[in-house]
Amino acid sequence: MDTDELRSEITTSTLRFIADVVLHNHAVAQRLGLGSSDSQFLSLLGIHGPLTPGRLADLTGLTTGSVTGVIDRLERAGYARRERDATDRRKVLVTLVPEAMATLAEHYREHGEHLETVLGSRDAAQLRVIADFLAELAGSAGSSGSAGRGSGTTASSGS
Repeated sequence: MDTDELRSEITTSTLRFIADVVLHNHAVAQRLGLGSSDSQFLSLLGIHGPLTPGRLADLTGLTTGSVTGVIDRLERAGYARRERDATDRRKVLVTLVPEAMATLAEHYREHGEHLETVLGSRDAAQLRVIADFLAELAGSAGSSGSAGRGSGTTASSGS
């Protein structure tokens, strides 16, 4: 297989993977009574840790009003809560509720196990290439919106 064919195969596989992830996340969100933005906020909080509503707006490209609505829904559903920043009481941080996230993780368990199996069959050099490829892909300027850009976003099985 030549380089062009390999590039085409990688592109097709990447697009198929993205579609599968989006569809799975949508199905999980529907089962849990969440919207697609709601589940993506959970992923961002899982990747970055506690974030201010303003930072969530920056990462998602949503307005602050929309962000407030998503946070309200996540709080009502028990997945997130607003907390005052311990170092600056004027700031509010949105944090995940660990017990709720443990329940949510069960919906992604099979995907996580599959990922571990696939990665477990690769040596360190192959893993380095995969890690570099995904880091470059996640940081690409060609993606629409601002989601996923910024401080070292990586893929996760819970996205």
